[in-house]
Amino acid sequence: MGYRLGGVAIVAPITDDVRFDQMEVESRREHEAVSPRRSAVELGTWNFARFFPYSAHPRFRGQRKPRLSCATDQLGRMSETGYDAAAIPHPQSALLTALLRDVSRSFYLTLRVLPRPVRPQIGLAYLLARATDTIADTELVPMADRVHALQALRERIAGTRLIPVNFGAFAERQSSLGERMLLERVEEALGVFNRFTYSDQQRIREVLSTIVSGQELDLKRFHGASQKGIAALHTEAELDDYTYRVAGCVGEFWTRITRAHLFPVAPLDDAKLLHDGVRFGKGLQLVNILRDLPRDLRQGRCYLPEESLRAIGLHPADLLDPANEPEFRAVYHSYLDKATAHLAAGWEYTNAIPRRFIRVRLACAWPLLIGIKTVGKLRAVNILDPQLRVKASRSEVRGIIAASVLRYPWAESWRRLFPLSGPRNSS
Repeated sequence: MGYRLGGVAIVAPITDDVRFDQMEVESRREHEAVSPRRSAVELGTWNFARFFPYSAHPRFRGQRKPRLSCATDQLGRMSETGYDAAAIPHPQSALLTALLRDVSRSFYLTLRVLPRPVRPQIGLAYLLARATDTIADTELVPMADRVHALQALRERIAGTRLIPVNFGAFAERQSSLGERMLLERVEEALGVFNRFTYSDQQRIREVLSTIVSGQELDLKRFHGASQKGIAALHTEAELDDYTYRVAGCVGEFWTRITRAHLFPVAPLDDAKLLHDGVRFGKGLQLVNILRDLPRDLRQGRCYLPEESLRAIGLHPADLLDPANEPEFRAVYHSYLDKATAHLAAGWEYTNAIPRRFIRVRLACAWPLLIGIKTVGKLRAVNILDPQLRVKASRSEVRGIIAASVLRYPWAESWRRLFPLSGPRNSS
């Protein structure tokens, strides 16, 4: 499988790891041994080795692999709390690879490029969050039972419940084999969770507690809603709170865990990094809300606040009619502007990460660049058309990935990947 970029073939075998020998040498001094025989880039799902030898670039020519002392090598294998990293679940375990790929191919791509010291924790947190989301979305199960199941899983994660959870009733109602397997293997996932250090467990507990609170709020807010009786958020504050609970908090989690394990002593503005990390998550969630508006409306859900619609003389039910798009357009585009501003903060966040941590930057850049591409597509369509399906194509995603790698050696060219023109604010 592959495609061509500027006449150059890009082949696509899955590789075991991401290796950037020359560009990530400082990171590997702390975390991994570097193979002196690998002077090319092998990136996640695309192998660039045949046409992009970084060692030939003038910037890296003549650089030599640093020698690792025994002490430094030992530190590279240790976690922040001093436990041997070998105790942490291997990032290539079936739970963190095949199952994660089955429930989210897009996130799996991001996960594969992350450095090993944080890959299992972030992957496991995603799987548990996806499990809670699947429980919340199982509409064939009564709302009260879903809330009870979410509370039980939250208690298991918090360590306050000793009785194992059994979500067989939920699993058998899933049309997706991946989601069915996920619910059947929740206790296995919790076993992996218990092998992490206490600090990492606490970070995962905090982010999942916030996410589940948002899911529970969602269940109660939209209980009984339907296309004939649409329920909507009331205020901008409710929308901001929702995007924080289900996505902004993930930016905080991501920031804290990468900071602790990858660049704990780098001179960064932690307050700004956390603030921009929250906006990063909010921006991605807002893009999802704006993209999924027609489908959500037909399920009785409107995440755009009533106060914004009333200001232009519309009600949530009016958005079911594509003919109302001209009246709705200005408000809709104002939310696209807000999403763009949040994503721009996410781009600042990405570029604040020390440049030698290529894989973390790429893992941040890909969803941002796909998100801003989606925003551009949403500006050009009648979003109230229920037949519309707006998303970046596979070829566009591949192009984004290829460009992000090929332009990385040139800082200014890399920065121009994100279109910085347009509305921005510091909220």
